[in-house]
Parts: sequence; structure tokens; C-alpha cells
Amino acid sequence: MIKACVFDLDNTLLDFMRMKREAVEMAVEAMIDAGLKIEKEKAIEKIFRLYEQTHIEDQHIFDRFLEVETGKVDYKILAAGIVAYRKAKTANMMLYPHVRFVLTELLRMGLKLGVISDAPRLQAWTRLAEVGLHTLFDAVITWDDTGVRKPNPEPFIAVLEKLNAKPEESIMVGDWAERDIYGAKELGMITVFARYGDTFGTQNSGADYEINDPLELIDIVKSLNKNV
Repeated sequence: MIKACVFDLDNTLLDFMRMKREAVEMAVEAMIDAGLKIEKEKAIEKIFRLYEQTHIEDQHIFDRFLEVETGKVDYKILAAGIVAYRKAKTANMMLYPHVRFVLTELLRMGLKLGVISDAPRLQAWTRLAEVGLHTLFDAVITWDDTGVRKPNPEPFIAVLEKLNAKPEESIMVGDWAERDIYGAKELGMITVFARYGDTFGTQNSGADYEINDPLELIDIVKSLNKNV
């Protein structure tokens, strides 16, 4: 009997990378307008390269970028970039199609819902609130709650404890095979790979199921609970 469904946040519920690309582009345009001497595409490429060296949630990415690019932080340029980034982030924070319907349907079916995110607590909750999902989940586990990231078992154990569900009674849905799928599978959870959010070109996810649309999750749950 499936009693709980746990979701990764970014690129599973939210189209995070689309938002990130749009926000960085707007930030670069604003910094150039404020006096930064650099080609737009080159600046975007360098910022994403810095994200790869630190973390996609790096809250000081533009400071680091300016230090690397100019040797100092010009606060006029930095402020312009931050303001533009925040505006674009809010404007482009969007759910994947059908996500809200699927969550509502799962709740109607009696399932408890959870989120595991590698994002810091405030960033995760802010994103949930921006798209109006912050009241739907029984448990939200972030990096700040455990101090470790997936596939470490601690975040999975923590969310299942809050949901009062056993691994075999729970589904984990995520877009990152090495973190979401492998971590959950090691614990004994049923795994669903969100191929629609995959940004790595994953060939073999190792998941029990793969979906190209969140709507497919409803049939998976119904099938698993059919004879119970």
C-alpha cells in the first residue's frame, strides 16, 4: 500500500534551470548596463562555470564573478545584477504542467506528501511559497535539516519519519538519478525518474518507473494500490 509520495523540488516540481538561466541572463544585462565591460554570452558562461565550482545555490555568485572578472566588487554593478536577478527569478518561477493537479489528486487519494531538497531551508520554502505549494506538504526536508545532501540516506530517513511511512510504502520522484533515485532505492523506496526534468541526458536512471509528464504518476500509484 503506497501511503506517501516524496518529491525532489528543483527540476521535478519546479522548472528550476529555466528560471536560473533567465535570471542570470537578466542579471548580466543589468550589470553590463551599469558599466561592466564584457560580452553578454561570455559573462553567462563564466557565471555558470562558477556555479559548477561552488553550488547552484551559491548566494554570492555575482560577488565571485566580479572579483574574478575585474579584481574587485563594484557595488553599483553588483546591486544592479542582484535586483535584476531577483525580479527575473520571481517572474520565471514556474511549476511544470500538471504538477498542481497531480499533488491535489494524490492528497485526495489519501497520500501524504513530502519534499527533499538539497537547497538551503529558506530558499526551498521561498520557492514553494512563490508557486503556492507551501501548504500542501506534510514534510519538507532541506539541506539545513540534515547537513548532508542526497544520496546520503539521512534526508530520506528524515522525511519518512515525518510522514510516518516505511520505505516500501513510499514513492520517491526525482530528476537526478545519482542523487534522487539511487539514494531512495538504497533505502527500499519505490523510485520514479522525472525524465521531463532531466538536464544531464541520463540514459539509464535505474528507477522502477520513468515518467515524461507528472500526470503519469497518478496511474502508477493507482496500479500499485489496485490490489491492496
